[in-house]
Amino acid sequence: MQIDSGSGLIQGVRFVASPHCDDRPAGVAVDTLVIHSISLPPGKFGGPGVEQLFCNSLDLSEDPYYREIKDLKVSAHLLIRRNGEVVQFVPLHQRAWHAGQSYCEGRTRVNDFSIGIELEGAENLPFEDAQYEALKRLTDLIRTQYPAITRERIYGHGDIAPGRKTDPGSTFDWKRFLAVCT
Repeated sequence: MQIDSGSGLIQGVRFVASPHCDDRPAGVAVDTLVIHSISLPPGKFGGPGVEQLFCNSLDLSEDPYYREIKDLKVSAHLLIRRNGEVVQFVPLHQRAWHAGQSYCEGRTRVNDFSIGIELEGAENLPFEDAQYEALKRLTDLIRTQYPAITRERIYGHGDIAPGRKTDPGSTFDWKRFLAVCT
């Protein structure tokens, strides 16, 4: 894998353009990585729900839960499926709408200076080996392009939005993940 610095896309990764993004503020450097977890419908894996949500195309007839979230305008830069497949939704140099109301290192508007990676999963279920392997490869690649993202600047969504979010959840093995981050 390689990042095309002009387009902000990761070569060899499927790109599905999300409309839920915009330009980062001028002069704001990317220095933070945020790890999330998501499943749509909740607790179900492998379906089109996450891609549909990020692309503003939820099929409301697929699950009653979708009617509750139909007005959300969210995205992440990347999604890692249960089998390790990586899907990119937003070029890395653009601002994805993944953090919401958040706070990190004395700063608000975490979307301005962060990259968001979603893991397909649920907070009460373990993540797959293939996901940890893909996350490690992506993290190493992203940190090469954005060296200000140190190990200390890798957060869970729950860390930057306490009381509002808890993902990636207690089943995410931070020790395992951070032990392999170079």
